[in-house]
Amino acid sequence: MKFNLDGLYKILIVALRIYAIVCLVLFFIQTRFIFIPTRTVYKTPATLGLSAQEVWIPAKNWLGQTERIHGWWLPGKDPSLGTVLYFHGNGGTLGGIDQMDRLHDLGFSVLVISYRGYAKSEGGFPSESQVYADAEAAWNYLTNDRKIPPNQITIYGYSIGGAVAIDLAAKHLDARALIVQSSFTSMKDMALRQKHFRLFPLELILTQRFNSIDKVRSLKVPVLYFHGDADSLVPPSMSQALYEATPTRKQLIFIRGAEHNDAEFSLEDLEAIRKFVQIVR
Repeated sequence: MKFNLDGLYKILIVALRIYAIVCLVLFFIQTRFIFIPTRTVYKTPATLGLSAQEVWIPAKNWLGQTERIHGWWLPGKDPSLGTVLYFHGNGGTLGGIDQMDRLHDLGFSVLVISYRGYAKSEGGFPSESQVYADAEAAWNYLTNDRKIPPNQITIYGYSIGGAVAIDLAAKHLDARALIVQSSFTSMKDMALRQKHFRLFPLELILTQRFNSIDKVRSLKVPVLYFHGDADSLVPPSMSQALYEATPTRKQLIFIRGAEHNDAEFSLEDLEAIRKFVQIVR
């Protein structure tokens, strides 16, 4: 009996050590589960026949060194609509090029950027704090370099870019509006959707939190939420939760039959964007 207890004790110690090692690995490399950067540029404005201007925006890294964020600037046709600052998802590079085309057709001026570590942007592997800094740098570029008043800037984010957009809007209460497409409530909520992550103390090891559900409660700008009603990656209920927690003027539109990566806007959806932004002028 003593031998069996000793054997069980040794097995338990080994299991605990393995568990602790896995926790440490998750703590240090969790950004690798969240961001999927690539240096490949699959599409540029020229691909869609857009004569956008290539821009380079300076941002500081954690060492205080300057790194450049790559983006595209496209002046709009309708000054009353102002400018859209667009943030892409965790994969791809300039996923905003298609949206740039759609939004420009509506009359908006548009700035799309690639986070550092993506496409032509300089810098190493991205993190939550870094993409927030990239967003702030893009905001400063519009307000300081382009001299665009904050109340003429609509902040737009898709998927993880929605979390970036929410964070920026929570810091700049004088922005014109916020548009959030197919985004989530928090990274913890997303992790809990995976059964294997439920085994770990996420409150202790999660450093990349993207806690949008708390941030939307402090928003002062009007918010328009879009979500595909067939999204199996980020459930539509998360946009519903964000919408319900938002205290400002808000609207929630579900795109019928759309998954996470194939949300095609109808003419009605695009018109909803234009009308929403025009009303808050």
